[in-house]
Amino acid sequence: MAAKKILMLVGDYAEDYETMVPFQALSMVGHAVHAVCPDKVAGQTVRTAIHDFEGDQTYSEKPGHNFALNFDFAQVKAEDYDALLIPGGRAPEYLRLNARVLELVRAFDQAGKPIAAVCHGAQLLAAAGVLKGRACSAYPACGPEVKLAGGEYVDIPVDQAHVEGNLVTAPAWPAHPAWLAAFLKLLGTRIEP
Repeated sequence: MAAKKILMLVGDYAEDYETMVPFQALSMVGHAVHAVCPDKVAGQTVRTAIHDFEGDQTYSEKPGHNFALNFDFAQVKAEDYDALLIPGGRAPEYLRLNARVLELVRAFDQAGKPIAAVCHGAQLLAAAGVLKGRACSAYPACGPEVKLAGGEYVDIPVDQAHVEGNLVTAPAWPAHPAWLAAFLKLLGTRIEP
C-alpha cells in the first residue's frame, strides 16, 4: 500500500475522540497525517473537548486533552496532500470564519480528493460551498446548515457513515469504525489479516 499524506484541520475545542482516534488510526496504518490549526505551528497544541451522549436533549461537553499539532498551518498547500480530514466539535464553528481554511476545503473538493468530515465538520463543508447538490451526514443539529448550503442532509444512525463520491461523512464519533473504514477505502488502503 502506498502511504498517503492527509491534512487534518483542527482547532481549539475540536471533539477529542474525533481528533485523537483518526489521527492515531491513520498514522498506525502508515499514512502521514499533518494536524494543523490556523495561526499555530508544529509543537503548539489545541484543546479538545469530549462530547458524550448521556440521555439529554443534546450532547454534554467535558474537557479533553491538549492535542499537539505536528505541522505549521502557514506552510499548507492543498496540492501537497492526498486527502482531507475534518473532525467535529466546536472548532468548525470558528474555523469556518477563516478564508484560508475555506479555500483549502474547496481546493480538495475541486481536485476530487477524498474528504472525511464527522459531526460538526459539515459546518466547514457548508461554509466552503461544496455541498450544493450533494448528500452528506452530520450531527443532526447541522442538518439545517447542510440544507441551507444546497445539500441534502442524510439522517443515519450515529454509528453509520455516508459516502458520496469523494465525500465520507458521519454523525459523530460512534461512527468511527464505519467512517474510517469508508475513508480508508477511498484512500485505497488495504488492511489484511
